[in-house]
Amino acid sequence: MNPDIRKERENATFNTDALTHILDGNPEKTRRRREIETLVIKDPDFQHEDLNFMSRSERYDAAVKKSAQMILKMREYGIADPEEIYSYKKFVNGCVQRGRTEPLDLHLGMFLPTLLNQATPEQQDAFFTPAWNLKIIGTYAQTEMGHGTHIRGLETTATYDPSTQEFVLNSPTVTSIKWWPGGLGKTSNHAVVLAQLHTQGNCHGLHAFLVPIRDMSNHQPLPGVVVGDIGPKFGFDEVDNGFLKLENVRIPRDYMLMKYAKVEPDGTYRKPPSDKLTYGTMVFIRSMIVGESARALSKACTIAIRYSAVRHQSELRAGSPEPQILDYQTQQHKLFPLLATAYAFHFLGQFMSQTYHRITGDINQGDFSELPELHALSAGLKAFTTWAANGGIEVCRMACGGHGYSRCSSLPDIYVTFTPTCTYEGENTVMMLQTARYLVKSYTQASKGQKVSGMVSYLNELQQRIQAQPVSSRPTVVDINDLTSLVEAYKLRAARLVELAAKNLQAELQRRLSKEDAWNQTSIDLVRASHAHCHYVVVKMFVAKLGEVADVGVHSVLSTLALLYALDGIAQHTGDFLLAGLLSMPQVSQISQRTKELLAQLRTNAVALVDAFDYRDEMLNSSLGRYDGNVYEHMFEWAKKSPLNRTEVHESYYKYLKPLQSKL
Repeated sequence: MNPDIRKERENATFNTDALTHILDGNPEKTRRRREIETLVIKDPDFQHEDLNFMSRSERYDAAVKKSAQMILKMREYGIADPEEIYSYKKFVNGCVQRGRTEPLDLHLGMFLPTLLNQATPEQQDAFFTPAWNLKIIGTYAQTEMGHGTHIRGLETTATYDPSTQEFVLNSPTVTSIKWWPGGLGKTSNHAVVLAQLHTQGNCHGLHAFLVPIRDMSNHQPLPGVVVGDIGPKFGFDEVDNGFLKLENVRIPRDYMLMKYAKVEPDGTYRKPPSDKLTYGTMVFIRSMIVGESARALSKACTIAIRYSAVRHQSELRAGSPEPQILDYQTQQHKLFPLLATAYAFHFLGQFMSQTYHRITGDINQGDFSELPELHALSAGLKAFTTWAANGGIEVCRMACGGHGYSRCSSLPDIYVTFTPTCTYEGENTVMMLQTARYLVKSYTQASKGQKVSGMVSYLNELQQRIQAQPVSSRPTVVDINDLTSLVEAYKLRAARLVELAAKNLQAELQRRLSKEDAWNQTSIDLVRASHAHCHYVVVKMFVAKLGEVADVGVHSVLSTLALLYALDGIAQHTGDFLLAGLLSMPQVSQISQRTKELLAQLRTNAVALVDAFDYRDEMLNSSLGRYDGNVYEHMFEWAKKSPLNRTEVHESYYKYLKPLQSKL
């Protein structure tokens, strides 16, 4: 153990395991998670060459092999609980795939959940069991070459033919070719295809269809199906993201997923209780992405903070030993707010998972009342957390100096693997605008005296406050040392910006005939309002979590993190809080000073706080983030494994350099 990192752990003021139990949910969940991790790490079938030293084709081959082994192992170990399946898959991706994704990700993460949530019981009997047993290998084909987030603009068509009781699927244009679905290029033999439903001369919008795309016996593309891999990308080298062109492909009527919407044998259309039910899989994935944001950022923080504890550089005082770079206030200011953000997002992820399952349960009982808020919340928080985590990962990489640029740090891989979340399942700006639409609707209802509920209930209070007192004369409400007061401040900031966006939208509507033009001209204000609303939810959930923490030491350090997260957010958006009359100019300086004090307080516990995330070395795959702190030894050993080092002299020397030297 590196002596610097050993000392960091000895100085911690709280029990690391106690915090780990809170992050997992309880001690039993921690025990079971570690047990599943060990199954993966100690399995000889899951050992192979470092993916960094493989070609793309070799990576894909290795990923398919490990995916197949993963399925067999889960059956062997009796892992059937959905949460445990997710955990086992996550550990395989982390330990075996070196944190990268794999070709069966969409089969397990989107295809199976779509069948569960949108297929009738009869369809589940017909399709889910074969899919569970990997006879059917599926993907989720929504995005097209010309349309992604604007899913209503998707061009793929499914036209019902009552004479044969079949749907005829077509890609009528180049831009309608399905593009990007993971596992589509080479792995899948079926796809859930989102297409515009046409029946009896009418278009009824997007619906989900199960489409066979490859022969079940030989894996060859079926007639009318043009399918393949889209080529190298920024990352995801192991995944066969694919294209799909459909040319008069016929499927039986009961291959349309009909749990909610239906097409009768004669072509009569029965609409679903809510048009948002078609997008249930996306809502599920967006909710999951919030947790993924926490995991990606917490891994980056773990690597950067551990490395900062063992890296010595420069001089604070002439002639003195080089200090740990974690002692520099600027390094703390880079990393500790991100550490606080990782914890905030982790607790937010727990909240989103619970909320999704609760509302899904209500939907299954026929109650769709909370579906609009779930849709709005998952869209906005997906954007809010991925933007913050993506930027934070890059800050962590740069905080590690030159070594952070090496793939032995794992930070480049974390970044390129996580970056697409800002785009897939909804481009982030568009997601914020979807949330804004819900906020404006809720504001309009509240302004008319109708009660709104859930996370937007503060809009009811806004109307009462406006009636009682104008904004300009409101007193400052922020006590920068009181978390309850800070939650209130974030709530009022959100309320003020929603009000401002709604009024600006109304003013634009009075100037223009087109609602679309008015919306576009107000879109900056609308995104700002959505961002503020999401920020409020994150702070609120972080502080609410503190009420569940009984351990005194853990409660103290989490409270410090929560306070740093809240104050750092105010520092980044000072203008919003000043505009809302929530902050005075002297308090701006006080927040800066208080932030420095919090950084100093967290310095003692920084390594213990990342230890509590409980990432084993096999999960981080980072020379810089090793638990034992022996960074340089491991970097050297890793570098020696490079294929370029298999020979002392590379063949290119004899082919090009030596002949060149002889001619000069």
